[in-house]
Amino acid sequence: MSIVAITEASSSNLTSADLQELAVQLGIKISNSKDLDDYLLLLKSFEVVLEKIKDRPDYVHPSLKPQVVSTSREFWRPSTHDNPLNAWSHRCELVSVSPVSDVLKNRTIAIKDNISVGGLPTTLGAPSTAQSANGEPELSYVDATVVSRILEAGAVIKGTSTCECFCASPLSFTSNTGLVHNPRLHGFTAGGSSSGSCVLVAAHFLASESNEHYGETAELAIGSDQAGSVRIPASFNGIYGLKPTFGLIPYTGAASMSPMIDHIGPLASRLEDIAALLEVMAGYDGLDSRMSPEAPLRSGVKPYSKILANFRKQFQLKPRMNLGWSVGLLKESFEMDGVSLEVRKIVHEAATRCFTAAGVTVKEISVPMHRDGPIIWTASTRPSMSSPLCQGKTPGYLSFLPPHLQSQWPPSQDWYEKMTKLNPALVNIWFSEKYAEKFSNPAIQAKAHRKVFELRDAYDRALNEVDVLVTPCAPTVAMPHPKAVESEDPSASILDRLATAVGVTSNTCPFNVTGHPGLNVPCGFVSVPNHPDVQLPVGMQLVGRRWMDEELLQAAALFEIGQELCSKQI
Repeated sequence: MSIVAITEASSSNLTSADLQELAVQLGIKISNSKDLDDYLLLLKSFEVVLEKIKDRPDYVHPSLKPQVVSTSREFWRPSTHDNPLNAWSHRCELVSVSPVSDVLKNRTIAIKDNISVGGLPTTLGAPSTAQSANGEPELSYVDATVVSRILEAGAVIKGTSTCECFCASPLSFTSNTGLVHNPRLHGFTAGGSSSGSCVLVAAHFLASESNEHYGETAELAIGSDQAGSVRIPASFNGIYGLKPTFGLIPYTGAASMSPMIDHIGPLASRLEDIAALLEVMAGYDGLDSRMSPEAPLRSGVKPYSKILANFRKQFQLKPRMNLGWSVGLLKESFEMDGVSLEVRKIVHEAATRCFTAAGVTVKEISVPMHRDGPIIWTASTRPSMSSPLCQGKTPGYLSFLPPHLQSQWPPSQDWYEKMTKLNPALVNIWFSEKYAEKFSNPAIQAKAHRKVFELRDAYDRALNEVDVLVTPCAPTVAMPHPKAVESEDPSASILDRLATAVGVTSNTCPFNVTGHPGLNVPCGFVSVPNHPDVQLPVGMQLVGRRWMDEELLQAAALFEIGQELCSKQI
């Protein structure tokens, strides 16, 4: 390691006692007084370096400077009447002055509230004190890469959508602004953590078929996905939601949960819109270290919309032609704890019936290691998750974190008590990292990372036998919000609040660590007891080969074709 200079800060308050305290935290003692003085001088030199960086003006990369818009960057918090499902965080109306394409011309879109939109706050679904010492959130002075690309494609950004507190919930009851409701049944979960994004898209679709009042909606949305946060709420809301191949879409400008599992993905009610959004957002941006040499340059992004359109046209010309496609029903995914009998049956039967009708070979395939997927996800991420998510620490390699997000750390007693009531899963993340530091061995997390490669290899082998894998997405249909949360029962225990969320991501989180693309596809409905006029959607997850996201779009198109053919036979 290089020491650039030895300089003692004249204003330094660092003492020998401070250094000894640091040594105690490392489990050692500095007994030699000369060593103590020398190490203290070295630390003071380090202090000088940090202070110099602190005093320098910050840098915003030119590609992240907010796009020039034809409207102002004004924003507002919508009224309850205009936001009956609590799906909007903040409203705005952003249109680029000089779009470079019309791929998304005049399409309305919502951006999850952990993704930076210039001129707007980024709340992460948390109280404002989470990112500001004085309780006033700093407004973003960057547009995330995907936000710039969406504006350049002619879209109208209607605002930021409610997300769950620090994105740490697969259900929709933890946001600081309150419960986010399923548009099909008020009082039921919308899934999380991209809860608002999915609700706005689903409500837009439902509004065209009913007279229900949903307030302002959005045709399209984007969310982030670290364990299933795009796919799970898409499943509960009956829309398409894609977690792309890891590193295909840049994450620059979004708040990180853990760099190895961070994904941004599109949400829409139509498959063609998923393809269009993917095409607009994908491609190397030069800033996100999550993007490997396999990631395409912008000029090399596949024409997903054209690929999908040509595929549909090809099938229309030759219905039920032998495409040579095969799908594998992932045996272990149907046997995961918590997968309801109704969901298991609907996904299995719908996949078998509709893919077969479209001329696709359907067979069962076994990946025994899938059962360990949630364990591997947890062990490989949880020991270090608090650092980027809660503490705002850089990951140790070159990264461009959103400059306006300044985590308030360590947590105060008041902050702990607020989070225990709002989202105790977040507090568990704090304790998990501290446990790993004090009682576990870093070699265990390193081993878990190696197990990720083993799990990836297991899925790759299965995908050598079939084109896509089929699993249930969410293990159940949407359930009521926890009574303890809805009633704001102060006596409710932590487990009372969290019980319904346990196991929700078991079939989605494994693919976050392995990087395989996963797409939620609506595939059926379940009737709701005591609500005879309501049916809640069931989601089927399609999983494909890494960097072959277009095959998921094609497989979903085949499923749609099969559905149509089956309906004509009835």
